[in-house]
Amino acid sequence: MPIPDKIAAANKINDFLRGVVTQGGLHLKYRITVDPPLPDERDWERPEILVEFAGPDSTLLLERGGELLRAVELLAIEMLRLPGNEHEKICFDCMNQRKLRLEELRMAATVAAERVRQTGSPYEFAPMSSRERRIVHLALRDQADLHTESQGEGGRRCLVVYPKDYKPAGRPMRKTIP
Repeated sequence: MPIPDKIAAANKINDFLRGVVTQGGLHLKYRITVDPPLPDERDWERPEILVEFAGPDSTLLLERGGELLRAVELLAIEMLRLPGNEHEKICFDCMNQRKLRLEELRMAATVAAERVRQTGSPYEFAPMSSRERRIVHLALRDQADLHTESQGEGGRRCLVVYPKDYKPAGRPMRKTIP
């Protein structure tokens, strides 16, 4: 279900970010776009509102794997009271970090798929966010000889790639792709 009033939501995000940037003493600019046109390589994500940051303090948003960027995004999502299944309607980005992470996850999915094919054993990714798990699921969706599944709870939820007809004898050993 789309955000009922995207302009009002974008204005709320703007008011929120103005306070965060000003009160936080951050040297950042941001642009809010409603219904942004996105390149084909971002078919996994169709946000209704895109917020892009730039400026001297951009690196602060991207430290620790973009932890602060994700936290500010989550606060905006909570402020708008979007249900969990609609979080992808809001997207915050900084210095194309999302595009770079998408490429990284797609490459990791390819490597994991090849390892599963070679070994016949499942491959378990390290815990990741629901958005990142979705990217890997989508990257491997057309692989007829494999299937993917999310396992675990909360912050420990991860994605496992299995050979199509795999019969588990037990929980797969964790392997991580650097």
